[in-house]
Amino acid sequence: MAPGIPSPFDRPHFIGIGGAGMSGIAKILAQRGARVAGSDAKESATADALRSFGATVHIGHAAGHLADDATCVVVSSAIRQDNPELVRAAELGIPVVHRSDALAALMAGRRAIAVAGTHGKTTTTSMLAVSLSELGLDPSYAIGGDLDAPGSNALHGDGEIFVAEADESDRSFHTYRPEVAIVLNVELDHHANYASMDEIYESFETFADKIVPGGTLVVCADHPGARELTRRVRREGLTVVTYGEAEDADVRVRSIVAQGLRSEVTVVLDGRETVFTVSVPGRHYALNAVAALTAGVALGVPAADLAPALAAYTGVKRRLQLKGEAAGVQVVDSYAHHPTEMTADLEAMRAAAADARILVLFQPHLFSRTQELATEMGQSLALADASVVLDIYPAREDPIPGVTSDLIIDAARKAGADVTAVHDKDGAPAVIAGMAKPGDLVLTMGAGDVTDLGPRILEQLSK
Repeated sequence: MAPGIPSPFDRPHFIGIGGAGMSGIAKILAQRGARVAGSDAKESATADALRSFGATVHIGHAAGHLADDATCVVVSSAIRQDNPELVRAAELGIPVVHRSDALAALMAGRRAIAVAGTHGKTTTTSMLAVSLSELGLDPSYAIGGDLDAPGSNALHGDGEIFVAEADESDRSFHTYRPEVAIVLNVELDHHANYASMDEIYESFETFADKIVPGGTLVVCADHPGARELTRRVRREGLTVVTYGEAEDADVRVRSIVAQGLRSEVTVVLDGRETVFTVSVPGRHYALNAVAALTAGVALGVPAADLAPALAAYTGVKRRLQLKGEAAGVQVVDSYAHHPTEMTADLEAMRAAAADARILVLFQPHLFSRTQELATEMGQSLALADASVVLDIYPAREDPIPGVTSDLIIDAARKAGADVTAVHDKDGAPAVIAGMAKPGDLVLTMGAGDVTDLGPRILEQLSK
């Protein structure tokens, strides 16, 4: 086995290797010298990137894709038990490992920062990865999205720090043993796995209990759910540091001043005022940067060095990413799929876009989320000047009787929104391009494949 490759990951096979979390782990293992293989449903830029790292990527799922000498099969919670490669692994006696266990094995022996929360994980993890790299600390990182620079969601670094996104959706973040953990916010989501806020709190409490002795929990003081978590987890041996605009925050945000697509942030940390720039728009992103600053300082990185380095972060793909401009209309892509995220991104664009009209092409993500949060999603869409709503993107879920995007559309219209239903996804780019006028801003929004429509909207606008 090559140095730095934990057992049994010498010859791993990933089912769904193109996924955001899976591909990052596969890339790090490949960079450490493992012989990586896997399969995914379709060709993608991610599949090509994995091949450039030396991985073997099969398209489609078939028992024959799994090599007899694979040392383990890595899966996520989205992989069904009847997947032919998973069935074949059982026949061959090849151990099956959850994605989170693979990531935990890669983090072992490093000074880990795990970033958790219902919203903002990818952005905050990315801010840490970029700023620590800017300082020459050469961190390893695993992120749920591709950075604008260097364009990847994962890297094996030679430094001692490992920054990872910690996913609460399936409780897999209980696997990690970080030195520093961040909790950005705590809300009820992932309704297929959590029935109540009590279950959510219990899950985050378990995550906090995994912090190594002498470690630090960084928590937002502005978010009600995060404040309640703070009350629940205070214990001997755990340092809790809060941040935010609240008067009692340990790291106090004194001001956030919008400057076009950037923000100037002033914080008071250890009695000293620090001013730095965040190179993406929106109050929520500015607070993510403060979380990153607080966590880095907890790990021993001087605030005077880390604060200016945060300006090097220029964004993550799908997080208010500008896709292009045609006919005087800008097209921006947003991963927002929960009402809190939708509202934050729409408010950020409203602040940055001045008097421009904002048009949204929204694709709901998951039947269970729509069932629980349709009213709130509709209210969020009322912040746009006009919206087009597609059918629900099912991802891993089966349909729920009576749950369609019409629930969101009805709620949006009750909130006074101008909403159009489009059931033919392929026809949606022409519809929203036909609504747009020079000076408008079009936002493709959702966690599904709505992101693929941005270039097609630009094409329609060009016509």
